[in-house]
Amino acid sequence: MDMQEPELRTIAFIFARGGSKGVPGKNIKMLDGKPLIAHSIAVARACASIETVIVSTDDAAIAAVAREYGAEVPFIRPAELAADSSPEWLAWRHAIEWVQKERGAFDLFVSLPATSPFRNRQDVESCIQALAEDPAADIVITVKDADRSPYFNMVVLDPEGYAGLVIPPKASITRRQDAPVVYDITTVAYAARPSFILKANGIFEGRIKTVKVPPERALDIDTPYDFMLAEAIAKVRASQTGNV
Repeated sequence: MDMQEPELRTIAFIFARGGSKGVPGKNIKMLDGKPLIAHSIAVARACASIETVIVSTDDAAIAAVAREYGAEVPFIRPAELAADSSPEWLAWRHAIEWVQKERGAFDLFVSLPATSPFRNRQDVESCIQALAEDPAADIVITVKDADRSPYFNMVVLDPEGYAGLVIPPKASITRRQDAPVVYDITTVAYAARPSFILKANGIFEGRIKTVKVPPERALDIDTPYDFMLAEAIAKVRASQTGNV
């Protein structure tokens, strides 16, 4: 009889600090009838492989909304990890260390930024599966087809102010289709091994796998314009039948 692989203990985290300057109150601003953060909580709770959803925040209002929609907020993020200049990587470490101390070791860390409300359950499960199936991988990120290419239509200026391609090709490229394929990183989901986050200083120190998502699920809300676009997309989605 075949032995079943042990189930990996997977915990999802949503890192949502207060004090957003681009879109004040962004993480709990209403989108399609519920606070922005609630969309991420709902998808995480719909994933069968995720044990629980923990929100890391320094803001009491965000904490209250997160609990209302079914997430745990078992700690308040320290102020020094919630400033504009604070690397989120350090907040990731803080959350992992808290869970390991209070609830024991776990196998997979998943981050679902509140600013990416249009992901679906399969996007998240695909990241978890990609990491679980590759023991050599440290982290899985989501990507989409890039809108611009450093080999074709992205430029930098030289000291005299003249433009040149970011990455000059070895041979002339006259069509974008002939340039090397590049991708944009999205904020749809991240899945990583806790041990990697605790020892590394950033994503690109590790062995990275990717999951490709379509652009309609990859919007990252950072500006008022992004939020306006999200509201327009939400109206279209509301008129269609679909599942998280």
